[in-house]
Amino acid sequence: MSDYARPTGSQPIEMTDMREVHRTGDNGTSQRASSITTDDDEEESDALPTDPFEPFADVEPATGSILTFRALLVGCFCGTLVNASNLYLGLKAGWTDSANIFGSIIGFAVLQPLTSYLSSLGYDSQHFGPQENNIVQTAATAAGGLSNVFVSAIPALYQLGLLTTPSKDFTRLVAITAAGGYFGLLSAAPCIAQVFHLSSGKRTPAYLSFVVATAVTIRGMHLAASGAYEARQKMRTLAYSFVFAMLLRIVSQYAIGILWDWHIFTWVASTGFMADTAMAIESWGWYVEWTPAFIGSGMLVGMNVAASFVLGSILAWGVIGPYLVSHGLAFGKEAASPDGLISYFSLSAEFADAQHPSPRYWLLWPGVVCMIAAAFTELFCQWRVMWIATRGLWQALKTRRKKDYAYTSIGGEKNLANENNIRLWMWLPGLVVTIAVTCFITSVQFEMSVAETLLALTLAFLLSLLAIHASGATDTVPLSSLSKVTQVVLGGTTQGSASIESAQRLNLLGGALTNIGANQACDLMGDFRVGFLLGTSPRLQYAAQMIGTLVAALVAPTMFLIFASAYPCILSTEETGEGGDHQCEFPAPSVAAWRAIVLAVTRPESPIPQSSWVFSIVMAVLASVMVLVKNLFTGKWTSIQPYYPNMVIVAMAFTLPSTQYGTAMLIGAVIASVWKKKRPEGFEKYAYAVAAGAMAGEGIGGVVNAILSGIGLDGGTFGTTVGTP
Repeated sequence: MSDYARPTGSQPIEMTDMREVHRTGDNGTSQRASSITTDDDEEESDALPTDPFEPFADVEPATGSILTFRALLVGCFCGTLVNASNLYLGLKAGWTDSANIFGSIIGFAVLQPLTSYLSSLGYDSQHFGPQENNIVQTAATAAGGLSNVFVSAIPALYQLGLLTTPSKDFTRLVAITAAGGYFGLLSAAPCIAQVFHLSSGKRTPAYLSFVVATAVTIRGMHLAASGAYEARQKMRTLAYSFVFAMLLRIVSQYAIGILWDWHIFTWVASTGFMADTAMAIESWGWYVEWTPAFIGSGMLVGMNVAASFVLGSILAWGVIGPYLVSHGLAFGKEAASPDGLISYFSLSAEFADAQHPSPRYWLLWPGVVCMIAAAFTELFCQWRVMWIATRGLWQALKTRRKKDYAYTSIGGEKNLANENNIRLWMWLPGLVVTIAVTCFITSVQFEMSVAETLLALTLAFLLSLLAIHASGATDTVPLSSLSKVTQVVLGGTTQGSASIESAQRLNLLGGALTNIGANQACDLMGDFRVGFLLGTSPRLQYAAQMIGTLVAALVAPTMFLIFASAYPCILSTEETGEGGDHQCEFPAPSVAAWRAIVLAVTRPESPIPQSSWVFSIVMAVLASVMVLVKNLFTGKWTSIQPYYPNMVIVAMAFTLPSTQYGTAMLIGAVIASVWKKKRPEGFEKYAYAVAAGAMAGEGIGGVVNAILSGIGLDGGTFGTTVGTP
């Protein structure tokens, strides 16, 4: 979701870049309200109408203070769990998740019964309403963020030898993460009200489908009679899913080939039947992995995205890759295995070269270029929305309006009450201080000049605005594509004017600031949209976001330190996914893409194979044409829309040499499709809980595995490799 995308509460590409996948209009996220329970034992399903442009008219208004210590505590705890989970998922496949649904359900399930229990004991406990639930979700979203750069830009800095070790660099990692997070938050805040004013007045689609799902989930739980039954059921479902996924991830490491990875072609080869062919297919990474996180992701993103991912994997690792090797355009190396395996996924210096590329390195460029072309063509197709929003924002700034639009009323009327506005003093002084502190940090800790830092922050701000508008116009958050734009611009400004090391450090840090800033800006807009629908004060949400960001700035570097200590291969190009004796468990595809871009724009000679460059142009043109056709014609032929490939996801598969994730997502999408068709009421109530629990559970299981590995109790020491090549 880091850069790839986030389903429901996740954000694609590179799958950190998958934050752009989970937030797609095709993600299959339902926007119907949850069913109402008439009592604790009997339920009846009522479809509540949902208009994403108007606040819900049937939500009770807030009573008393909603920015409570209990809401912040539960929200930050949920966000911490998701943050830890995201480090695992991001390093595994570049995919990150959001804490929206997770925080919403946990918040209700914990605080609603607690409030009732304290009241029954005679304590004066404040009523827990949907607005306070929204504060829990907002704090969870903020605390669960900022992990993107730790599965992309930061590891790339280590792989290029531009930093020392995570333990020695911990303080400056916290500092730059906090600075980037607060810059994105403070710089985006004054733009949000104008975006909402335009989206409400013009009814432009400035919302994300997963945001509506979050608001509907909160509303449904609070509308249910007493809310108790539905909350218990959802919480129980989420807990079962979470515990199952966590235990499976922990236990499976001791029998990886039985409980986790099914190497079907290795099994076939062991029988002697077509052994050479079977091992050749195995060498390209075709096997099944029973990963709850990606099965859950498939349930959220839907059939179109999952099928597009599998299609991209087939093209890259089943057609184009073998063709390249057979024609001498790319090369593999023999793995340290008696089974005759060949590794085609190396990114070591020997195979990351224009003259002697691995298939993974060759295909990386068409994938990245295609994703950027598809993302920006999609934005071009939404030029009317972008123009309306940009013109309105400029007019607002030019006339210096004293009143900001708030959206705290129920029933769709705009509320301009000053007590709920985000005023100038709430963001401008903090922004000035943050810019000054960021310049100091980058100068002292990373040897960047003030001019370079200001350029990077300017790009981060402008591209954050683009991300806000893009997410509303296209239901996609193109974090990775926008970060690549920063890398290319900064690469052009430093060409020939700085040392290679300085240019690379500036490039990655500048891209990281854009990534963090755009992530925070889009999260803020998403949280405000949920608040808009539920009638929550934006000022209080803003405060919750500020607190949650501080938690994230401490948690994300800590989780990265744990993983880097347990798996040092994350910081090295020699061991990451090379297929040797010490193959790294984390291929870190986002890191590879970031590192490749920085090498391309800072080297005096082109590191891209000519054939790869030509194919990249072809893929970019094809992607642009496909997006144009989708926007111009498929609206008239709605029957073909579900079957039309998502070119961002197809291209993303080119950068991710792990076909098992696409397969797992397709399994999840099929499960969701059958479930929704056979039991629509059960799907509406429990699908989000199952998916959110599975994703968070596997991530936490990965954290536990990292700790076990650090103390020598992991599967590599006590497990068996039966069933694996």
